[in-house]
Amino acid sequence: MSESAEVSAREEDPFETGALREAVLRAWRDSPTRLTEDTNVEHDLRVGAYRDRLFVELAQNAADAALTAGTPGTVRVSVVDGELRFANTGAPLDAPGVEALSSLRASAKQAGTVGQFGVGFAAVLAVSTEPRVISRTGGVAFSESRTREAIGTAGDVPVLRLPWPVDEQPPEGFDTEVRLPLLAAIDPDDLLDRLAVEVEDLLLALPWLARFEVDGVVWTRSEVDGEVVLATPEDVRRWLTRSGPGWLWAVPVEDGPVPLERDVLHAPTPTDERLSLPARLIASVPLEPSRRRLLPDAGAALEAAARGYPELVRALPPDDRLTLVPKAGFPLSEADGRLREYVVRQLAEQPWLPAAGGGELAGSGARVLGVESPVLIGLLAPIVPRLVTACGPEPARVLAAVGAERLDLPELIEMLTGVDRPPPWWHSLFDELQTLLEAHAVSADDLGALPVPLADGRTVPGPRGALLFGGELLELLARAEVTGLRLVHPDAAHPLLLRLGASRAEAAEVLDAPALREAVDRSVEDAQSGLDILPLVEAVLRLASEASASGLGALALPASDGWRRADELVLPTSPILEVLDPDALEGDGPLSVLDADFADEWPAETLTRVGVLDGFVVTEGEIRDLDLVADDAWPQALRLLAGQRETWQALTGPAGQWLARNAVLAGRAPEDWRLPDASALAGLYDPVPDVGVRLDVLAAVGVRAELTVADLDDAADLLDRLGDQARTIAPGLTSRAYAAVVDADLEWPDLDPPERVRALDGTVLDAEDAAVLDRPWLIAVWPSARLVATAPGRAETLAELLDVPLLSELVSARVPDDGEYVPWSELTAITMVAELLDIPVPDGGVVVHEELVVEVDGVKHAAPWWVQSGSFHGEQHAEDTPFGLARAFSWATGRWSDRHLITALLEDPDPAASLA
Repeated sequence: MSESAEVSAREEDPFETGALREAVLRAWRDSPTRLTEDTNVEHDLRVGAYRDRLFVELAQNAADAALTAGTPGTVRVSVVDGELRFANTGAPLDAPGVEALSSLRASAKQAGTVGQFGVGFAAVLAVSTEPRVISRTGGVAFSESRTREAIGTAGDVPVLRLPWPVDEQPPEGFDTEVRLPLLAAIDPDDLLDRLAVEVEDLLLALPWLARFEVDGVVWTRSEVDGEVVLATPEDVRRWLTRSGPGWLWAVPVEDGPVPLERDVLHAPTPTDERLSLPARLIASVPLEPSRRRLLPDAGAALEAAARGYPELVRALPPDDRLTLVPKAGFPLSEADGRLREYVVRQLAEQPWLPAAGGGELAGSGARVLGVESPVLIGLLAPIVPRLVTACGPEPARVLAAVGAERLDLPELIEMLTGVDRPPPWWHSLFDELQTLLEAHAVSADDLGALPVPLADGRTVPGPRGALLFGGELLELLARAEVTGLRLVHPDAAHPLLLRLGASRAEAAEVLDAPALREAVDRSVEDAQSGLDILPLVEAVLRLASEASASGLGALALPASDGWRRADELVLPTSPILEVLDPDALEGDGPLSVLDADFADEWPAETLTRVGVLDGFVVTEGEIRDLDLVADDAWPQALRLLAGQRETWQALTGPAGQWLARNAVLAGRAPEDWRLPDASALAGLYDPVPDVGVRLDVLAAVGVRAELTVADLDDAADLLDRLGDQARTIAPGLTSRAYAAVVDADLEWPDLDPPERVRALDGTVLDAEDAAVLDRPWLIAVWPSARLVATAPGRAETLAELLDVPLLSELVSARVPDDGEYVPWSELTAITMVAELLDIPVPDGGVVVHEELVVEVDGVKHAAPWWVQSGSFHGEQHAEDTPFGLARAFSWATGRWSDRHLITALLEDPDPAASLA
């Protein structure tokens, strides 16, 4: 070939693709298995290592071209005539690059680049089988169809082994463009949308790319003060970065850092190593050829990158630094676990935490206040060593991972015990602690041992029992010589101390002070031992005149027989003296009378406030001293009880129940009488005589207004009254009385059965001769003088209670077979009544007799109605009368309570009868 021909050939095929093709075809011809091998290798790259990496691979090639050219690069991606076009600036395609594109096992990668046209180009096969690379130095095309034609096969072939020259030029302003005719199954819009999602990550990882345009939308990359700024016309994203040899850490920032939740290791483009760190790592680490997984010896590179992590943390404002501490949790990958371990170790060893006293501290050994309070941090900075400015439950939890120690309130308060600080400092501390308490950040229990500075210069643990005092009260308490009262320094006095158990030195609070209570409790003993307790008595009474207080009944006061507790004394003028048993006020009796001269010196209201009695007193819902009332004084005592609001209200509780059994009215307990208008109880109970007490008071203390059974004693008394031959009791009341005992639902094993019971006709008989009616048809064969009856449904319980057999257990009857079985639906009168009363006609029927006679123990009895089997739902028999049929029908339909109405309607089926 002439020289001019050779030049022309080189111009048409500048990268000598013909020679490359011939070498590959020769290899395939010489080794037929090589074709299969290349096909399989390319398939593995396309569906394995380089799947879903189309834009990553093209972008890193563009970044390498920009790096080689030494100028930040620009990328433009578009879809034109069904082709995805990826144009970039930078070093153009060269012969080594073409060789790399055509080789499945080699790369033209240079030092410092990610990979300029290597095996990663196989990622394009996911969208195209006819890719072209066009550059201002020339272009090459690859083609699945031309490859098949070249080797004469219709089977699978490798696409990227045979390059052909292309006479095309990249678009103006760009040095290279990859053109990918899209497969029919590829949606171009979807492809561009996927790229738009990846652009930010690509620009961050590939610093030599400065501009990225996708379908008209432009992203730009710039760096300002350690922040990478990624901008579009609509949005700006910033990443704070810090870098060192072989590593770069980055975290998104807006108003502050935006920690990542999940990410992957970038090397510099994404790998498959999942990470859970809050910042992104872009590092030069040993990778497998697929650039997806770390090699086993990557530990040193990861550890080196971790040593730089605190630099990124320190670059943040102090308040934001904790956001970059890795969260606890299971690692997402082996690499994640190793890297998290290295990062946490560095945060534990390197200083980065702002210290309360200035400077920075490493995580290990730092102390974190467990409540959120910058004010408290400022107060504690000179006192607590290694205290950091971060505080609160969440910072304490986060920093525990890097070796910090949580400082909770109980431990802090223990540290403050014995600390020498002026009272105003303590007041400031109390201010902040009160704020935390009101916000529920701490509890009162946490502050129980809080030191309190006292007026005498001491600092004592715990506010409980301390007093916030005033001048007049100090004088009064000094005369009383009450030891143990802890008085708070006035410059440290604070409402928080009151919430934690201190008391304000005003009347009510001083009266509640434990030291004063102790003095009151031992005052009688002190008086009897000869000590002068009058100053204490005066102090307590003066305070009680200003404020009400309870629990002062132990105060010693003078009585006619010496010093007694205040709550054991009665005012000399009290009306209660007229109703108390004289023995209760004499000698060692439970009560005495207050000295008259002493009583004249103090208002009665003051004396009653410390427990002196001026009437009956309610204590814990009960009225005390009722057991001291004289038997003949109960009517007057009840009038006193009704005349006082508290005692009157207490009569509705346990006090009323006690009075019902223990008070005495006309020689009997109130519960033994009934009210005059309670005529429904006539016979069971006698009307209460006129004792000069209002009826509502009598009712409150247990005089009966209705039939009730409150307990076993009530039940036993009622059964005794029913068995009393001398009483005349109406049959209905008898039945209701037995029902009331049953319905009381008491513990029957604790109740002895009565010896005598009252029968249906009023007869009183021995219980062993009686039976309880449990099935209504049996009444026809048993004398009412021996039959005990109660409301339906209670028979079994009543029989057990009375220890009396059920009537059904005693009666065995035979029914004659002279009746005729008739279905209910064929009894015209019955169906008419059922329709009137809206009662469904039941299945089955009744055996109808002209005259129904049953035989019991050889004795025949006329019975209007009978259930033969003895069970509740056995075969029914009835005489052919309205009375008999009505009972059978009402029993069959479960309408027993309507039997009288049904009888009336059977006698007179006129619809008006049911309305009348």
